Amino acid sequence: MASTASIRQVQITFDCASPQRVARFWCEVLGYVVPPPPQGFDTWDAYEQSRPPEKRDSGFVCQDPNGVGPRMYFQRVPEGKVVKNRVHLCVRVGTGLVGAERLAALEAERDRLIPLGAECERVLLADEQNESCIVMRDIEGNEFCLD
Repeated sequence: MASTASIRQVQITFDCASPQRVARFWCEVLGYVVPPPPQGFDTWDAYEQSRPPEKRDSGFVCQDPNGVGPRMYFQRVPEGKVVKNRVHLCVRVGTGLVGAERLAALEAERDRLIPLGAECERVLLADEQNESCIVMRDIEGNEFCLD
């Protein structure tokens, strides 16, 4: 039987209208950073201005400063979001917490993200099978959960 390679890293790619704006939002959510601009440019703005107008803000990256979490790539697409995401991120805010303590941590994170442009879609309260979580939307309407 042939051996198969183990996957060591993944990149998460978002289709969006404004890659730099969405990437910077997710930097704030996750504590990620924007990598340095390409060689020869002092800033990302300088790099973008050097590109033809149709190529500006066509893609942008954010990454875990510790190199542990997945790299996130944001690419501009012409169509807008029209249906619910088939895949979404769960931001692990309440790991190890239960009950009221968990809900308070989730609500505090929700309240931190709303001024950044996130929207709260609904709060799912704990029941006999699941702990509480909060369904959110990012600045372009992509669903994610605080759990």
